[in-house]
Amino acid sequence: MPTQLVDTPEYNHPDQIPAPLTAVQSPRSNTVSVKGGSITRPLIHTLNIQEQDIAGFPKNVSDYIVDKNWWLPPEVHANYPNLKSLVQHVALPADASQDKLVWKGSADGELTAKIAYDFKRHHYPILSWAKTVWCIDIPPSKSLVAWTLMHDKLPTDENLKIRGCNLPSICSLCYACEESSFHLFFEYLWKLCDRGWNTQCKLVIKSTIVNIINMIWLARNNMRFNNIKTSRHSAIAFISSNVVLSGNKTKLLASGSIRDFSILKYFNINIHPPKAPQIKEVIWCLPSHGWIKCNTDGAATLVTSSCGGIFRNYLADLVCCFAQNTSQGSAFHAELCGAMSAIEIAHRFHWNQLWIETDSSLVVKAFKNDALIPWKLRNRWSNCNCPLRNMNVIVSHVFREEILVLII
Repeated sequence: MPTQLVDTPEYNHPDQIPAPLTAVQSPRSNTVSVKGGSITRPLIHTLNIQEQDIAGFPKNVSDYIVDKNWWLPPEVHANYPNLKSLVQHVALPADASQDKLVWKGSADGELTAKIAYDFKRHHYPILSWAKTVWCIDIPPSKSLVAWTLMHDKLPTDENLKIRGCNLPSICSLCYACEESSFHLFFEYLWKLCDRGWNTQCKLVIKSTIVNIINMIWLARNNMRFNNIKTSRHSAIAFISSNVVLSGNKTKLLASGSIRDFSILKYFNINIHPPKAPQIKEVIWCLPSHGWIKCNTDGAATLVTSSCGGIFRNYLADLVCCFAQNTSQGSAFHAELCGAMSAIEIAHRFHWNQLWIETDSSLVVKAFKNDALIPWKLRNRWSNCNCPLRNMNVIVSHVFREEILVLII
């Protein structure tokens, strides 16, 4: 059934758009049309098209596809010369498939309750210290006080006044000034965690800070509500016992640093030495006679991603190589594009005996399970499966050091 290009509702503000649903993955609907959805946004917005300007144009996406390729009528190309370059970025599947709606915010295109909740919930800013406070080796009750402090929600006199509770304020520990979170807890205490400690020592320092905050708050409450003054020795003993408990229970490892060793021994914490490294010999294996071997790799940053590959024959002679930008995407996106490019190039040169080696185990699993393929690449993946029916292809995982040796 051809996909009709329906009118989309108008919104006065981007926040009013309910959900990023896009109809894709079909030769009849890739939502790249003069009026419907598009690669990233409706083309009527991208090209600044007015409704009356497209009243006489065909309404089905399938009308713009001929012999599994995009085709634009001359009048469309004349009025909108940038449209051709936009639609060429969308891969059309070689085999006909059913139209479907995909959720642009998920890798597989499926909408789950978790993704829907994450889309609708209020997103708070990511705090650099959040993961520092919470740790599996520190009791949650201790971390909760530190978490509440960092959000400035502890019921100190300063915060109680903000909530409308007017009372005379004095610090119950020093009796010298008004009580506030900044006065009770030093603002720059957390910077101690970022001084290049080993993982076990960093956990001990983190636990010390969290337990100091917890002890200060506990001493304050004991003095204010129970009239019990906590002695310095008992406070130190309480902090030390909790730090030793966290330091000994953790699975994190120490290093050979004398500085870190001294800190751990000061708390009488057992040193967790790192495991002896396992040395594995990595050898690039030649393909059999008549086979072509391609080693692919991919990488991604926050703004772009790219992939590349090297083809060698059974004599280890370089026969072909490629490198290409894969636009913005994850490392898996880049690795998968590298494997698909290897298949496309091998099919073009009639190399029907192909061995693909990649350092991504997820790519190897994707050849066994199509559900791992991101929805943005499913059309291209489906097209790559067609030549695979007439090819002998081996896909294997290899350590990245072998790829480095191959390039050198």
